[in-house]
Amino acid sequence: MNHLTNSDKPLYLQIKALLEDQIVNDQLKEGMQAPSTNQLVKFYGLNHVTVAKGVNMLVDENILFKKRGIGMFVSEGAKEKLLYSRKLDFVDKYVLKMVEEANRLGISEQEIIQYVKEIKKGEL
Repeated sequence: MNHLTNSDKPLYLQIKALLEDQIVNDQLKEGMQAPSTNQLVKFYGLNHVTVAKGVNMLVDENILFKKRGIGMFVSEGAKEKLLYSRKLDFVDKYVLKMVEEANRLGISEQEIIQYVKEIKKGEL
């Protein structure tokens, strides 16, 4: 497990993000049992209510589901949902602002694409 380090985010959102990262990175796969609330409480030394709030958000979003008496499990399609959501967030946070600034600077679509290719290759 990763350690919680993002102090500007509430702890319950850090727990939520941690579990999401584990799903996206295939550490937790569809159908696999997720760490229990009690395990997360013990590992991170957090309040049970704080951990439960983050986990329950994932249940509400159908990323995790509960099997009564057994635990939490990763829902079918969870990784795809998370990737889709993160891609939309990426476009909103980065691409939209980049395109707006490129328009202000008169940078063409082809130039943007070339810059991105160069950066991905490590040439820029």
